[in-house]
Amino acid sequence: MKKGLILIIALVVVAIVWGVSIYNGLVTKQEGVEKAIGNVQTAFQKRADLIPNLVATVKNYAEYEAGTLTAVVEARAKATSVTLDPTNLTEESLKTYMNAQSELSGALSRLLVTIEQYPDLKANQNYLDLQSQLEGCENGIANARREWQEAVQTYNTAARRFPANIIAGMFGFEKAPYFEASEAAQQAPDVKSLFE
Repeated sequence: MKKGLILIIALVVVAIVWGVSIYNGLVTKQEGVEKAIGNVQTAFQKRADLIPNLVATVKNYAEYEAGTLTAVVEARAKATSVTLDPTNLTEESLKTYMNAQSELSGALSRLLVTIEQYPDLKANQNYLDLQSQLEGCENGIANARREWQEAVQTYNTAARRFPANIIAGMFGFEKAPYFEASEAAQQAPDVKSLFE
């Protein structure tokens, strides 16, 4: 009788240690996802912070491009007003966030194409510095998004594998959404219309 009781207690202890280990692993991976989305938001914010300087520099040279500059400012305002809550991330909130960022990317693209008409501006050192910083931001965004995708894949895989999926289900570890390209990104920009 004593050996049976000891065996049962040992199995219960092993099961508890196993469950705690899986739970802690899922928490670690979930924190990795939250850190990755924070890095993405930081990269997008860095880009948004450069835009007022870029707009001010362009405004001094491209006085006839008020509509383009206004579109950039409005897109920036919209993009910075949409935020993500890493602890309550849904596919819908991620899509809304990414659509706002895509609108800003499109407005910036139109601005940069328009700038091609101003050779004095393209030679301006302030503009060249800002353009270089903007390119760095775009690279940072791409890297942060890639890291986000990797963190989500690691977390989702861990949460869906047996037997961890049992612990994940018991404690509400839900599948994290991946970044998806916005619908606007599926089409090439119409550069010709910018010069008409």
